[in-house]
Amino acid sequence: MPQGQIDEPAGGPADGRTDRRPAGELEASVLAALWAADGPLTPGAVQLELGGGLARTTVTTILTRLHAKGAVTRERVGRGYTYAPAQDSPGLTARRMHAELDKDEDRGTVLARFVSDLSPEDERVLRTLLQSTGQGTADETP
Repeated sequence: MPQGQIDEPAGGPADGRTDRRPAGELEASVLAALWAADGPLTPGAVQLELGGGLARTTVTTILTRLHAKGAVTRERVGRGYTYAPAQDSPGLTARRMHAELDKDEDRGTVLARFVSDLSPEDERVLRTLLQSTGQGTADETP
């Protein structure tokens, strides 16, 4: 076994936890439930959509965090809130990409490295999108 690696039992982590999921996975599951819904959901309704495996308080915490990040909107209903996605999945991904880009002062270098790592198909899609918005021409090279 490589140095520094922990030998875990075949059944899961050494501390016995097998049902713990990363926060990002939980947020993605909650967003998926909201996107699939016909309208805003309460934390209890989200919990049911997820199969009831999470405590309602856990779902409420995830929804509160998503609201703080701007990923969901909420409206007071009685003593609680209902939640709805702020954007569809592609819109949220684009928002995250913008947020990452905004973290670096050298946007040009970040964009250049991003574009240099695109697959040929993604590069074609990007060129088409830029051309359709009047921001690029077919004879430009990255």
